Amino acid sequence: MSSSVAAAPIQEDLRGLYQRLKAHSAGLANSEWLARMLSSRRVAVGAMPARLGLSHKQFFALMLLHFPGLAPEEWDDGPEIAPARAPERIELRQLLLAHCARPTPEKEWIADILAAGCMAADHLWHDLGLWSRQDLGALIGYNFPVLAAKNDCDMKWKRFFYKQLCVQEGIYTCRAPSCEVCNDYVQCFGPE
Repeated sequence: MSSSVAAAPIQEDLRGLYQRLKAHSAGLANSEWLARMLSSRRVAVGAMPARLGLSHKQFFALMLLHFPGLAPEEWDDGPEIAPARAPERIELRQLLLAHCARPTPEKEWIADILAAGCMAADHLWHDLGLWSRQDLGALIGYNFPVLAAKNDCDMKWKRFFYKQLCVQEGIYTCRAPSCEVCNDYVQCFGPE
């Protein structure tokens, strides 16, 4: 676990919650990332809303699939997302699902979770409660490989998603002839 995730006392609580989730994990590919997000959410690391941005029905189904034996109500806390951001979340969700070969309920949940994470102001991996940018890259690569492949210059994921939305709309706000000569290159690209 990265030291940038949380201070020492919180890390101890985080580790305990994470181990508890892992002990009840169904062992599916997304279970690892969800365990990190849920445990981080419980100790107020990151910026995820209640139920990771899912509806009650979606969240209970997710918990049953990934962490059978745990009571979903115990993990159903936190603030709600501002309703005014709903159109933005819908656009992000549609972007993600448009790059999914076979949309399944689980892929839809992950799209909703990523869109909810984009509503916060920090790096997406941190807002989601993941433990590194590599976690986020792996999550996106697994669930949305076509979209992940488009990010061939290692652009930060939140910026990349919003840039994709702009491109879809035919809006090109960057005035540089290429990313490599842009004054904001360091803000968009590179390791955290």
